[in-house]
Amino acid sequence: MDPSAARNGSPSRGRSTSPRPVSRGDDDSSFVDNLPDSRQLQAFGRKVTATAGSLIGAEGVTQHYQNALGELHRELRRPMLQRSVFSFAQATPREIVRSRISVPEIQQRALAYVPEELLSNIPEDNNAYSLFQGFQASVPEEQKKKHGRHNSKGQRLIGEAAEEDDTNLPPSMVSLKNQKHSMGHRLEMMGVRKHMCAAEIHEIDNKIANLNTMRKIVLDRLARMELEEADVEQELLEVDNKIEDLQEELEDAAALAPKSPETPPPADREEGSSDFMSESIYQKIPSPKAKRRRPMRRISMPILHEHLEPGSKIRELQAHNDTITALDFDAPWGTLVTAALDDTVRVWDLNAGRCIGLLEGHLSSVRCLQVEDNIVATGSMDASIRLWDLSKAEYAPLDNRINKDGEEEEDDGLSFGNSEDAPPPPPPTIMQDCPLFSLESHVDEVTALNFRGDTLVSGSADKTLRQWDLVKGRCVQTLDVLWAAAQATAALNTNDGQWRKTGRVSDASADFVGAIQVFDAALACGTADGMVRLWDLRSGQVHRSLVGHTGPVTALQFDDVHLVTGSMDRSIRIWDLRTGSIYDAYAYDNSVTGMMFDARRIVTAAGEDVVKVYDKTDGRHWNCGPGVGVDDSDSTVLSTIERVRIKEGYMVEGRKNGMVGVWSC
Repeated sequence: MDPSAARNGSPSRGRSTSPRPVSRGDDDSSFVDNLPDSRQLQAFGRKVTATAGSLIGAEGVTQHYQNALGELHRELRRPMLQRSVFSFAQATPREIVRSRISVPEIQQRALAYVPEELLSNIPEDNNAYSLFQGFQASVPEEQKKKHGRHNSKGQRLIGEAAEEDDTNLPPSMVSLKNQKHSMGHRLEMMGVRKHMCAAEIHEIDNKIANLNTMRKIVLDRLARMELEEADVEQELLEVDNKIEDLQEELEDAAALAPKSPETPPPADREEGSSDFMSESIYQKIPSPKAKRRRPMRRISMPILHEHLEPGSKIRELQAHNDTITALDFDAPWGTLVTAALDDTVRVWDLNAGRCIGLLEGHLSSVRCLQVEDNIVATGSMDASIRLWDLSKAEYAPLDNRINKDGEEEEDDGLSFGNSEDAPPPPPPTIMQDCPLFSLESHVDEVTALNFRGDTLVSGSADKTLRQWDLVKGRCVQTLDVLWAAAQATAALNTNDGQWRKTGRVSDASADFVGAIQVFDAALACGTADGMVRLWDLRSGQVHRSLVGHTGPVTALQFDDVHLVTGSMDRSIRIWDLRTGSIYDAYAYDNSVTGMMFDARRIVTAAGEDVVKVYDKTDGRHWNCGPGVGVDDSDSTVLSTIERVRIKEGYMVEGRKNGMVGVWSC
């Protein structure tokens, strides 16, 4: 045996050193004694001590060091010791602690444990009634009576005890006292139930407040996402423009590239001839091309206005400096076109909130217009109708506007936040390619128009309706309203064949043709005599006349079932197209100047500073606009609303002072 090993107290080589299983008892013995093969760990500790001592002061340091490492390697190579150390290393401290806790103690801790979240949300006990009183009050009266019949014996005993106390009282007095006690108890139970209902209402109010807070947070998140969405679409548009510019540069570079030497110019061409100059100079220099910038068209449709509170103001702008005569937009957050008595027609980007151009060409103010996708139709007091294609507009972005001198122009502040009274100046938008063609057959101002597909119908103060073919750009049919009225009068066998003048306003203050709408071969027209005529464009005859208004018709719109009309007789009438009868009607205090409806609401401009809204689903009337919540004394600062349009709950209204407001309706 090695004397160093004997001196260090190591076990002999012939003795078994395999780890022995340690029994796990419930005693509180030390943690080290219960580990597998504690003797091996003690021997390992002694070896480390002896090795350190040998390294510090003993002779033959190298030999003792080698012997100690050899013993250590031999101990570590034993598989049982390796597995025990590995399992101990894998055990977490929580598992080690739990192994020392008894099963009953673990069960008691699990049952008595309450999370911190539950402890923080404990409601305050401010109830004046106990749980038993609340349960007793919630029991229906029928069950109480049934339970009382089962306990009649107990009630008799209670009654006998009461009679012993009141032996000197007559039976009628005892009965009345019992009745009083029963009523008092019933009243007390009703008070308990009332308190329970009040507590439940208070809890519901708290939940509603929390939900409203969460809804506001989500609305803010939706607004930020739609702003980011618009920014991404603007970046996409810029990338498309860059791709077009690069494509043009590549085409120009290909045109400037020298021709192949295999095809030399003819030898008989003179050096100074015009053909030679045309090929060498003029054909090689690219023609100057203005950089085209397409207006941004929304790829995705914003939905923020659908989730705002009805009546919420989205935007407001000073569009013109005179009365708004007509306005229309293609889609929510899309393109808006406004016209006023200041003889201007402006195009607005509702998403970016700025004016993107002017439609110039009419010689007078525009009285009516319609926007459908990229096509705009305008009817003017100069008796002409013009069509415009907004997709052909060219404009530079706000951060890259170049004037004629090649210098960048500053921002002109064309946004909805403009605080000046005057309308914003026109932006440097090139809309010279937007005009498509002009329709000129009327001899007086055009007061109403409507187009769908390739068919456009217009109404004029010359007392005619004209049907236009938008493919050929010419008039294909003229309808004489006076002749149709005379034919209808003759059919009724009346002596008065004149035009029926009705209403409270003079003919000079009302348009002869107030509103029209076309769908395929069907045409609805409202005129100054208060009649609504349904025409068949295939025959040019009046199919039906709807009589009911007593003033000039100023607005109309129909769908598959109903026709809604507004008149200067201060009423809105809803007609059933299947029977021709009035389905519903309601009146206002002033004349109706504008009206439109969508799937749910009918909005009306009725000579006030608010828009009158009628909800078709529940029949509720309410107001929306700048005059809501304003005192009558302050209403003079507000302007009358003249025109209103609504699509998918997105409402735009135009006022007499040139202001335009955008609302969620």
